[in-house]
Amino acid sequence: MHLPIEDLTPRQIVAELDRYIVGQGDAKKAVAVALRNRFRRQRVPANMRDDILPKNILMIGPTGVGKTEIARRLAQIARAPFIKVEATKFTEVGYVGRDVDAMVRDLAGIAVRLVEREKFEEVRPIAETLAYERLVDMLEHHVPPDDEPEEAEEDWEVAQARREKKRYELRRRIEKGEFDRTLVEVNTEEAGTNFLQVFTNQGIEEMGLDAFPHLNSTKTMTRKVTVLEAKEVIIQDESSRLVDQGGINREAIERAEQTGIIFIDEIDKVCGKTGGSGPDVSREGVQRDLLPVIEGSTVQTKYGPLRTDHILFIAAGAFHISSPQDLIPELQGRLPIRVQLESLGEFDFRRILKEPENSLVRQYTLLLAVDGVDLEFDDSSLDEVARLAMEMNKGENIGARRLHTMMERLLEKFLYEAPEGISGKVVVDKALVEKELVPLINSAKGAMVL
Repeated sequence: MHLPIEDLTPRQIVAELDRYIVGQGDAKKAVAVALRNRFRRQRVPANMRDDILPKNILMIGPTGVGKTEIARRLAQIARAPFIKVEATKFTEVGYVGRDVDAMVRDLAGIAVRLVEREKFEEVRPIAETLAYERLVDMLEHHVPPDDEPEEAEEDWEVAQARREKKRYELRRRIEKGEFDRTLVEVNTEEAGTNFLQVFTNQGIEEMGLDAFPHLNSTKTMTRKVTVLEAKEVIIQDESSRLVDQGGINREAIERAEQTGIIFIDEIDKVCGKTGGSGPDVSREGVQRDLLPVIEGSTVQTKYGPLRTDHILFIAAGAFHISSPQDLIPELQGRLPIRVQLESLGEFDFRRILKEPENSLVRQYTLLLAVDGVDLEFDDSSLDEVARLAMEMNKGENIGARRLHTMMERLLEKFLYEAPEGISGKVVVDKALVEKELVPLINSAKGAMVL
């Protein structure tokens, strides 16, 4: 199997991350090396691959500095199954809450959907051809008969050629969109539930129903839709017939095993003191339950057993109250690579507003352009937004997320009034920023409005 790992050098991976994330060079280098090592592992002799384990990463830094975004973008670069979980959602086995194996089962589901999308794209040209044939069958009666009368004893080949010509003309008209508003009935198959949730000592588990075919039925649904809608419905239906679901599941499990990334956020919140009772009682238990999964174990999923030996685990936490040393020693040893992410300053905020490809300025410009508003920011306005965001973070530092609050408040009037009350070119300058944000910031210092 050809694993979907990009043939990029660590320097190229960092450059790719720089397109979306400002700063945090050390963290980018660490994840770039981890991704490249996966590529390198696939090129070493087969008898050595199992011994080369991923070097899991612990990111340390305050909220809103880019920890999650780095992991998420890394997964996109590698086209790898990725899931983010919060350590606080898990509890030690025996307490109310999710068990840690749930994140592996969720990763398997994400991998299946990822592979399924890829397979559907591969067969789409064939599925489109089949879909148009089905639409032609449905719409044949919409085409008027030929002007030329059919002869009673017309040769079969001539009649077949006449019919093929008629169908070709009909397909051409369907492709041009002439029948887009015509209603047709489509039959689609919807698979019934192929698993059952059961309660066990380990929490809620999913039991496959392959052994109970009478419970694993397929429903046929009849819907009346326009031809425009029917095209995509039929293409999806034909695609599902063309792909091998069993093969998808097997490839997805291998994809998750070899390239999966699990991001465990708020790991610092399970650094409770040992002993005692109350809400902290299961924190060390969660860490101990995480150990075998991170170290390497086999988790049963509804798609098959999944080994976690080569999944890359990236844990992150602010560690304001606790420190990484408060994690149990065994778990610290499973997270050998530690990177410190720096707090963001005013200059970083200024860059975040404008430089990334998905910058906030670009997002709001595109949103308002839909309603005919040509939004423009001058440099002084962005400088002022960055300065005020930094000032607000002195009270409670939420990092770059503060910019979302500031920009939403700044543009609230335009977002509400467009398109009826405002259109055309709108320039956001320093005076407007001060008018909209300074009063709110002054009141927030006492009332914490923002």
